[in-house]
Amino acid sequence: MRKPNDITMKDAVSKMLDVYRLRRKFDETSILAVWPEIMGTAIANRTTQIYIHDKKLFIRIESSVIKNELVMVRQGIIQKLNEHAGSEVITEMVFL
Repeated sequence: MRKPNDITMKDAVSKMLDVYRLRRKFDETSILAVWPEIMGTAIANRTTQIYIHDKKLFIRIESSVIKNELVMVRQGIIQKLNEHAGSEVITEMVFL
């Protein structure tokens, strides 16, 4: 039986992230966690370093061929990652 002031767990966690200003870091971490799922195992296995700083996604990839291919589809990747997060978390990709 629900009481009038009950809220769902999803809403409670969302409110907590906003109150403690953890939303941005939570979204960044979720993007890093789904990188292999979104990009596939071939690219994920060749990704040696990935992190986000100031809305820029920094990626170090071993293969220069894959790096060049990713440069060509950079905007599509940014769009997919932001759609997954539900907000604009990444504005630029930098290949190291």
